[in-house]
Amino acid sequence: QVQLVESGGGLVQPGGSLRLSCVASRSIFGRIDMGWYRQAPGKERELVAILTSRESTNYADSVKGRFTVSGDNAKNTLYLQMNSLKPEDTAVYYCNARSLLGVYWGQGTQVTVSS
Repeated sequence: QVQLVESGGGLVQPGGSLRLSCVASRSIFGRIDMGWYRQAPGKERELVAILTSRESTNYADSVKGRFTVSGDNAKNTLYLQMNSLKPEDTAVYYCNARSLLGVYWGQGTQVTVSS
């Protein structure tokens, strides 16, 4: 079983930046991709960004040009650099990993964008 632990969330003013990290407890055998999802109060969980095992990326339209997903395989870590944050980015952000053996989720980290 793989555990994913997110960190880096917090309170930030509009226009500010945060960097989220997701550390996997071990390297993920047969990894397909890793990504970030978010869920705002009263809304469904939605995809934010994906980093595939071939290092390609995909972003939700709402974050394109503002967020960047990256990874460090040596550290089993996934990052999400979030710039130009908006109040509508407020949500719990979850790390996700898909592999040939299963799908894994972190516990989530709260991001609040407010003045």
